[in-house]
Amino acid sequence: MLHKISTGVVTKSPDTVRSYLLLMRLDRPTGYVLYLLPGLWAVALAPGQRPGPLTVVVVAVAAVLVRGAACAVNDVIDREVDARVARTVSRPVASGAISVGNALLFAAAQGVAALLVLAVANVETALVVAASYPLIVAYPYMKRVFFWPSAFLALVMSVYVLIGWTAVTGSVDYPLAVYGLYAGGAFWTLIHDAIYSHQDKEYDRDIGVKSSALLFGEATKTWLAVFIALSVGGVLWAGSQTSIGWAFYLVVAVAGVYLSTLLVRVDLDDPKSCWDAFVANTYFGWIVLAAVIAGRLT
Repeated sequence: MLHKISTGVVTKSPDTVRSYLLLMRLDRPTGYVLYLLPGLWAVALAPGQRPGPLTVVVVAVAAVLVRGAACAVNDVIDREVDARVARTVSRPVASGAISVGNALLFAAAQGVAALLVLAVANVETALVVAASYPLIVAYPYMKRVFFWPSAFLALVMSVYVLIGWTAVTGSVDYPLAVYGLYAGGAFWTLIHDAIYSHQDKEYDRDIGVKSSALLFGEATKTWLAVFIALSVGGVLWAGSQTSIGWAFYLVVAVAGVYLSTLLVRVDLDDPKSCWDAFVANTYFGWIVLAAVIAGRLT
């Protein structure tokens, strides 16, 4: 449903607007959801009264803006690589639909807007996301110099756990539970990004960029099984550091079973199967969020 709504907004927009919506990947909302969900885990787990609707909206809107800015920066840096890959050759910067200068201005505008939106919750939250911007800019270069760029991406994506927690509490003095969620989100990122990278492994090999698909090769599923255990373990450990109820543990176990089933079924040599499994990873995040809410209720 979310994909249909996002695609509809993009396709019905004027040509000039459509190019910028494509630049921020509004037609492919899966990335936004994967970035946002660990932040919502933290929002739901944070102590005190239940977070108000405004906090949830602020965190969600900021996630769209931050990721939109990240996509624009990524496309500028990767424009020559994107032009050589079938899946990315039509991206606005690679195809010339948007100039490098305009793409960077669009990225900066989204970055500033995200800070203003998060400041509605509290200034501390805006400062946390601002501190992550250099990491976001650095990520596209990692695939050129670092043998495991997904590991760097995992650290960047999981920052949204800190943002969600700070939006509720106004504090950057994070308890152990936050670091458990951070670890859970980071290992989850390693899973879905590795599956995603298998779509382009032949192009990556020819071009000479690095990816999880090339690093793990035939052993990818074995490594991802380990990451599933560590992701689920991180989330469970986070809950154990709070007074959360029994339902949390039961539903997190269901999330782990779901993700394991997804790993068994994906065909890493079939780009469509990889894409479908990448999108289906969002359900793991929603189940974990349901686990936190159920645990708070019990």
